[in-house]
Order: sequence, then C-alpha cells, then structure tokens
Amino acid sequence: MQTLTLSIEGMHCNGCVTRVTQALQKAGTAPETVTVGTARLQFDPAKTNPQSILQSLDKIGFTAHIAETQP
Repeated sequence: MQTLTLSIEGMHCNGCVTRVTQALQKAGTAPETVTVGTARLQFDPAKTNPQSILQSLDKIGFTAHIAETQP
C-alpha cells in the first residue's frame, strides 16, 4: 500500500467531503481522512494509480493535485 495526500480545489462543505470520499472509495482507495480541501488515502499500486485517482475526482467536478506520496 502507498499513501497519497491530495490538495483538492472546489470543496466547500461536508456534502463535498462525502462526494469525494465516495469517489475515492469507488476508485479503489482507502481514504484515511477527507476534509474540505484535502484528502489522505491509501491505495494498492497493483490496482490503481495516482493519475486514475485524480481523474475520478475530476469526473465529479473537483480538481486535485498530489501534495505528497509515501511508499
């Protein structure tokens, strides 16, 4: 498992937190924390990759950037 921290633009409320959490779960990740503007998650690089994770958030209207990656 790898850990990824994202900076997410366009989040304004708890509803956004819920939508992002659900999208991250559907993308095959295990979200540790999701707050307005950030998310920290774990993912299996054999099942998904950071680019796919960012695309899953883009599909629901949020722009995400990788803030930190840890092996």
